Amino acid sequence: MSYSLAADLKIDSAMTLNQAKIGCDMQIRILNGPGCERLRDLGFCEQMQVRKIAGGRNLICSICGTRMAISRELAEQVWVSPI
Repeated sequence: MSYSLAADLKIDSAMTLNQAKIGCDMQIRILNGPGCERLRDLGFCEQMQVRKIAGGRNLICSICGTRMAISRELAEQVWVSPI
């Protein structure tokens, strides 16, 4: 599935989950990449709220009241914007 990021996101506020600051509440806008189905299985869906708790080799996020770690490669496929 191909998305036009320019059409779906505000260019000035869109970023990947890797680029988001720790402690910020973000809204997931688009999942774009080969790991999208795996991310959706984990609960990372468009329009969901996510908070980045910690960075490092893996990112720790809070989504749906659950903390989970995802790889930096998967976090690059999660496009978010600030709430």
